[in-house]
Amino acid sequence: MSLSLPPLSLYIHIPWCIQKCPYCDFNSHAVKQGIPEQEYIAHLLADLDQDLPLVAGRQLSSIFIGGGTPSVFSAAGITQILDGVKQRLPVAADLEVTMEANPGTFEAERFAGYVAGGVTRFSIGVQSFQTQQLSALGRIHNAEEAKAAARLAATLPLQSFNLDLMHGLPGQTLTGALADLQQAIDLNPPHLSWYQLTIEPNTAFASRPPVLPEDELLWDIQQHGAELLAAAGYQQYETSAYSKAGHQCRHNLNYWRYGDYLGIGCGAHGKITLPSRNSILRTVKIKHPKGYMDLSRGYLDERTQVEPEDRPFEFFMNRFRLLEPCPISDFSALTGLPLSVISSPLAEAEQKQLITVSHEHWQITAKGARYLNDLLTLFI
Repeated sequence: MSLSLPPLSLYIHIPWCIQKCPYCDFNSHAVKQGIPEQEYIAHLLADLDQDLPLVAGRQLSSIFIGGGTPSVFSAAGITQILDGVKQRLPVAADLEVTMEANPGTFEAERFAGYVAGGVTRFSIGVQSFQTQQLSALGRIHNAEEAKAAARLAATLPLQSFNLDLMHGLPGQTLTGALADLQQAIDLNPPHLSWYQLTIEPNTAFASRPPVLPEDELLWDIQQHGAELLAAAGYQQYETSAYSKAGHQCRHNLNYWRYGDYLGIGCGAHGKITLPSRNSILRTVKIKHPKGYMDLSRGYLDERTQVEPEDRPFEFFMNRFRLLEPCPISDFSALTGLPLSVISSPLAEAEQKQLITVSHEHWQITAKGARYLNDLLTLFI
């Protein structure tokens, strides 16, 4: 069976931040002696130039600038990056351009400059409104700065904006978690990412683990929080993503719908479909800024093919994060495989009430969402 081309997105990684948080396992580096902004921008665009043959003029539907803390770059620098991208690739008329930002760097003049340069959506890393929790998480902003950032975002001519909030924090109670969430809801962001803190390898928290809430309390926080969000008009559309109508993050939806994306910048990942070769390609760029900007090495660290036997797990690992129905036709179109290769695990998933099956869709159930890992292992 032949592969079809899904929508195409672009991820841009800016690796610097003011301070490395103890829970963070992203490719980020604390600023020590200034940021080589112009040098890095030149490398980003050269990196994109090297990837252009893979996408042959395909149109971008979204761009996501992540990090690190992209808002450590100037508005002029972000504008230069976006202008460079648009000179190299056609973009959709309603292009979504998301930029991650921390409340401590959220200044009215600079952020108006980002919007003027092409940013259409901010994702603001609040994490908590409680001083003790912010300190434990290594955050450099305070609660008032977080509130001010959300209020400023609401005044800017954006398509949308997101507040990032954590729960299950060290020593957190049900009351504390729900107070954090209610404060976020009161700021009325169009989109909320509300997710549980987990201890990841190779982080400061992994070396010195804090005491986190017990599983029973975590479940109570999740259940009560979901009720608060629903009552406030937020629809859960992904494991940890909630939005008002029409404000889902289109970039992340493309990931979870098994779309394609170029990844440029330190450690950035990409996934590209090549129908002429019946191939799905994954790329990873050099991780450390010093190595990435070493002209003698190029930017690519890894390039691998997604083998046909691995495609079912990859497809469902993404699709079943979403709570929306999954069109059955998408499986063959995006993996190039016949439905017969997954008939047995699908039947088992349905029998265990992890999914329901209609003529045109697969739908993950509430039980399937709760036991997502068990569901996904059926496709390995």
